[in-house]
Amino acid sequence: MSDAKRNPGELLSDKERQLTVDPLTLMPPDGPPEKISRPRDAASLIPIRRSRSGKIEVLMGRRHMKHSFVPDFFVFPGGRVDPGDRNAVAATPLRPDVTARVARSCRHNSGRAVAFALSAVRETYEETGLMIGAPLKEAPSNTSDEWQHVYDTGLAPDLAALDYIARARTPTYSPIRFDARFFLADAENATGTLGGTGELEELAWRSFEDSLKLPLVDVTEFILGELLPAHFEAPPKPDPSRPVPFFCFLRGAARVIDC
Repeated sequence: MSDAKRNPGELLSDKERQLTVDPLTLMPPDGPPEKISRPRDAASLIPIRRSRSGKIEVLMGRRHMKHSFVPDFFVFPGGRVDPGDRNAVAATPLRPDVTARVARSCRHNSGRAVAFALSAVRETYEETGLMIGAPLKEAPSNTSDEWQHVYDTGLAPDLAALDYIARARTPTYSPIRFDARFFLADAENATGTLGGTGELEELAWRSFEDSLKLPLVDVTEFILGELLPAHFEAPPKPDPSRPVPFFCFLRGAARVIDC
């Protein structure tokens, strides 16, 4: 977590942008692990809406203090990609430009790209109770255990509502590592009641300014303080070649590289 707070919309100009980072955010108390863990695929969804005053709000919650990964920090809903995500059925397809940009991050594997998006919607439903979905004409066959509770709502993921805006990889000194893709979705048409499984505490809609006052890890601060304000100030066109910020760690320093 960086010490210096940036104003919303204040972007760094270099293609490769170095950020300050507190290594203790993810470092285990007994020092770095002897063996570097391989990062696991993960996906996160950033639900947004407009308040009555017209301000953009984002949905976040605090991870429980007993969680092994970033406990007590506020995060967007998300989690690791499960095997069943590869075979899940969506109500609408992921936009071609979004699929292409995600696939660029996983060896141009479009099936894996769609699995990231499906995982993001599923995790968001589980952690918040909100479903970014649309009706299915018929129930899918051979439903995996990870997805039955989703289809029980009568809905399936509305992947056409998603945009892909960022990627982040946990540093090598963390014993638990993820390689996450971040999606953005307008939650105005989401169904369900805010609550979820309780994995995220203090779950609430907050403005960018209020969210930046919370305990955040660096990638979340970057998305809230720089990426999202710029995204809404000049909404990007659907473009498969659009660069996607990749938040990673090189030689011990946090960097954002446009990929």
